[in-house]
Amino acid sequence: MRTARASLPRAALYAGGFLGPFGGGVVASMLPEIGASTGVSAGAAASTLTAYLGPFALTMLVSGTLGARWGRVRTVRTAYIVYALASLASALAPTLGLLLASRALQGVANAFTTPLLLAALAALVPRARLGRALGLFGAMQAAGQTSAPLVGGLAAEVDWRWAFVVIAAAAAVLAVIGLPGQLTAPTGEAPPRLRDALRPDVVRIGVVALLGWGALGGLNFLLAFRAEDVFGLTPTQRGLLLTGFGIAGILTARRVGTLIDRIGATRTVLLGALAGAGLVVVVGTAGLLWLVAAAWFVAGIASQCVLVGVNAAVLGSSGRN
Repeated sequence: MRTARASLPRAALYAGGFLGPFGGGVVASMLPEIGASTGVSAGAAASTLTAYLGPFALTMLVSGTLGARWGRVRTVRTAYIVYALASLASALAPTLGLLLASRALQGVANAFTTPLLLAALAALVPRARLGRALGLFGAMQAAGQTSAPLVGGLAAEVDWRWAFVVIAAAAAVLAVIGLPGQLTAPTGEAPPRLRDALRPDVVRIGVVALLGWGALGGLNFLLAFRAEDVFGLTPTQRGLLLTGFGIAGILTARRVGTLIDRIGATRTVLLGALAGAGLVVVVGTAGLLWLVAAAWFVAGIASQCVLVGVNAAVLGSSGRN
């Protein structure tokens, strides 16, 4: 019983990687339905993606440092609670403006979980196995990305608002479980400083992450539009198409982590970037649905090489914070 209780927070640490991509991408396959419900076009409804990801990205610049100062366990728990409340607000929002505001709050809350969960992994896992641990975390992120458009598409068949109720419930469960207790900072340890992280090597890797995410993982909503306009797919069918990207990540993220441990993060990122460049062209121009689906599936593998690779490059580097 004690072993199960001790392992539950560690399992929740990995499960936390699921929540961010799920919450961010759940709207991708139900933008037309959101637009119809709030009285705007599907293009205007796409701002629900930016409303989440913009504040998320900006807050991430300081959230890891602030969270380490405030205490990882306490900060992550509080962020999950805020995330749950913001998700309920999204489910109840009667207008696009209120939906955008609640989505922005979701993004800010997620920014106080993702970097601290990754830092927690680096603190708990030996350096020689860090790639594999990050691969498992990446698999959970891929699972969130995979299930998000599918759940969103299924919810849109009934009422898209139910998708946010599911998100709120997941965040509430994670808030109750928390993180492993051994992550508490030792007494007397100097608080982390933001300038300790602003090193040229970290900034360079961050730029690679920006390009990799924008060119691969960030294309899901564009593909959803193309699937509707060119191939005439329903919300559920769009969700199934987008799901292939995440399924590939689930199946291969752990192996990508092992590859990182063997050949290094830099080579793995380069491999994923080169492969992803060609796949993006196929996804955006191919006129055959099966070819688009196959290319999007393989792009999920390339994205894991980039995203898990950049995380390993930062967390495996020397220096404080």
